Amino acid sequence: MQLPARFSDLPDYPFPRLRALLDAHAPGAEPLSMAIGEPTHPYPAFVAETLAANAHLWGRYPPNEGTPDLRAAIADWLARRYGAALDPDREVCALNGTREGLFGACLALCPERKNGVRPTVLIPNPFYQCYAAAALAAGAEPVYVNATAETGFLPDFAAVDPETLARTALVYVCSPANPQGAVATRDWWRALFALAERHDFRVLADECYSEIWRAAPPPGALEAAEDRERVVAFHSLSKRSNLPGLRAGFCAGGAGAVAAIKRLRAYGGAPCPLPAQAAAAACWRDETHVVENRALYAGKWALADAILGGLPGYRAPEAGFFLWVETGDGEAAALALWRAHGVRVVPGAYFARRTPAGDPGAGFIRVALVAPAAETRRGLEAIAAVLGAPRSVEGET
Repeated sequence: MQLPARFSDLPDYPFPRLRALLDAHAPGAEPLSMAIGEPTHPYPAFVAETLAANAHLWGRYPPNEGTPDLRAAIADWLARRYGAALDPDREVCALNGTREGLFGACLALCPERKNGVRPTVLIPNPFYQCYAAAALAAGAEPVYVNATAETGFLPDFAAVDPETLARTALVYVCSPANPQGAVATRDWWRALFALAERHDFRVLADECYSEIWRAAPPPGALEAAEDRERVVAFHSLSKRSNLPGLRAGFCAGGAGAVAAIKRLRAYGGAPCPLPAQAAAAACWRDETHVVENRALYAGKWALADAILGGLPGYRAPEAGFFLWVETGDGEAAALALWRAHGVRVVPGAYFARRTPAGDPGAGFIRVALVAPAAETRRGLEAIAAVLGAPRSVEGET
């Protein structure tokens, strides 16, 4: 059965494409996945204790917007982290992971018409595939804005043509960026919100990697927006606390935007179970495990710098746990790594869309530094070996 026609422009999801590329070939060594950004560091010990202490709540329906305690913990964290004072009752909504929130927010906030025509949704390119699917589901036209070395690996939305900006209803931003690890500065955020004021659009700020940084905490959208109705920020415990399976995230922003998201979620959302909400509240109140987590990533960044630092295509990321390595041909590099070393990485083109200005992912691979340090070292050494020597995929012996 095919998807409705409006989804005909939807890019194929990266990981089925990766399986199609690699799985017909035998791995050259014990397989090592550096493809999926699934954290493997230990999650906080108190999570299991909190879940057990609240096990009696599995038998109750959870509130759609999150418990008062969870929303208070989130608002307190936002105040500590960004200096943003938000009303936990009106400006915060718990989510069952952030993907459903990033998708649902577009449905809730994108109008059917903008200035009398079909609206556009601006999307960074490369991008999280959820953004494109949400735009198409909302009936909008996704417009892919390339993020390249020339733009600091962040999209230059101000360079979009005025006609498109006049139709723009929403702009997705990911900072720290997946996959490039670039960080939007306060000035970058302020310039974007000035553009949003001129062209009357909202910003959906995907900040799920905000707590994995190298030199300094990345600035956030909530601390830069003068008008909070211009922004909805999304955060998660998946990366911050190594809890992708807890499905605990939130969105925060202007009361009007959050009310619209809550209303839609009342019909189609999946609230996070009450024991998980209690565990999430405990995580947002604790920073010790976050500092320990960053230290583990710091060790792997140091490995990457030491092993790959001499490669022309290597650039150390500012934040997040991905490497965005220039290879010349991402598919050829990914296949060579798999066949020679059993290392699984994703061609950058699988996260991007070809535009008139080119495909900003075609010459890259994305490498996830989520495995333990010893496995990460092995993978990085394999990448150095493959990228440091000529290779030929077709007819390789």
